[in-house]
Amino acid sequence: MAEIHTGSCLCGAVRFKTSGRLRGVVYCHCSQCRKQSGHYYAATNVTDVDLEVTGGENLTWYNASDAARRGFCKVCGSALFWKHNDLAEISIMAGSFDQPSGLKGERHIFVEDKGEYYEIDDGLPCHTRSTASIRVAND
Repeated sequence: MAEIHTGSCLCGAVRFKTSGRLRGVVYCHCSQCRKQSGHYYAATNVTDVDLEVTGGENLTWYNASDAARRGFCKVCGSALFWKHNDLAEISIMAGSFDQPSGLKGERHIFVEDKGEYYEIDDGLPCHTRSTASIRVAND
């Protein structure tokens, strides 16, 4: 039986359903994620084929680099997705899932770029940049 999760942007103009296994939450502290979100990103991911989006006409994509783009609701501005151009998977912001999501923190990446106003003290693995299993645009 497929693992089903649903979620949306703040206003509900963009909704999504995942039907595959979700990765643990990765906290990204890179400067791009901090500047877009105001803090850091908390995201899981799923394969492209396991994501169904409704209200796609309300989804806007920003090419954050030559390697990746960020998807957000053009009505309310909620950040929803991060998509590497060369991968068949998509990151989904953990906070956009309906509760209970069952998501658990997995690791922190780009910790050298974190804001100076907070500490990382949850005991999860921390990586200076990324890891071999998590391909990002900054690597």
